Amino acid sequence: MKYLHTMVRVENIENSLDFYCNKLGLKEIRRTDYEKGRFTLVFLGAENSDEKFGLLELTYNWDKESYSGGRNFGHIAYSVKNIYNTCTKLIEKGVIINRPPRDGRMAFIKSPDNISIEILQEGNALEIIEPWLSMKNIGTW
Repeated sequence: MKYLHTMVRVENIENSLDFYCNKLGLKEIRRTDYEKGRFTLVFLGAENSDEKFGLLELTYNWDKESYSGGRNFGHIAYSVKNIYNTCTKLIEKGVIINRPPRDGRMAFIKSPDNISIEILQEGNALEIIEPWLSMKNIGTW
């Protein structure tokens, strides 16, 4: 068995692509419009993602829908080489860090559709430092 992808429904494809690609750093792997079904699938991957496995599938239904309960989904997780640098870049791009990496290992943010995203430090946790140590949680994660 191989892990293929995770699918999340999005309300606004432009806002979601801006978040996942321009802010989080994923890249668009492929996109398909399904006129008969009136939806678009966009597959995104991390820098080292395979073309078929470990992808994030954004599903955009052309007919307006509102989605709630994103927290019920759980979360998507990505590892990074330096969690402090990643969180700093996200803050600079206007992303709220809901659970800062106080432990040098784990942080949480949310997508425009309220999907929790866990960011994990590759390997061992980094040395615990300020300002991260003193940062409080914001909202839910």
